[in-house]
Amino acid sequence: MRLILARMPALDAALIRFDAWWSTRSPRERLMFGVLAALLAGVILVYGVVKPLQSARASALQDIRTYETLTARIRAAGTLSASQPQRRQGSPNDVILGSAPSFGFTPVVAPISGGARATIADASYDSLMAWLADLSATSSLRVTRVEIQRRPDAGRVSAVVDFGG
Repeated sequence: MRLILARMPALDAALIRFDAWWSTRSPRERLMFGVLAALLAGVILVYGVVKPLQSARASALQDIRTYETLTARIRAAGTLSASQPQRRQGSPNDVILGSAPSFGFTPVVAPISGGARATIADASYDSLMAWLADLSATSSLRVTRVEIQRRPDAGRVSAVVDFGG
């Protein structure tokens, strides 16, 4: 393998001048210039390489946190749909009794002035909240009062929900 080096006259002249200058320095001056060069190299390394890399890393981590938060919010919002959900028709009792079984419980419905009261003896908290959101989106019933009690089993609740139209 042959290594071909291109000769650069300007660089050669500069190196010859530096060598002549360096050789006229005393050992003490050479040591001081060496220490100064090392300190200067350290400062350039820290402020020219390390600090910008740390800044870029911190900025990237902040961007990652921002995008993860946005992704979580988008996932929590659910999918966007151009079609409206099927509206539930009928009396409040029929709407309540018709929608609850798909969420895994059966409420006891009693009429009250201006609406209906649903009493749920035992349901998971998540399914109860999903049922209330579904009723709000698919019917004209609106929740006017909710009383939720924790059950002994983890994640299970009993509830009394008043609906108004």
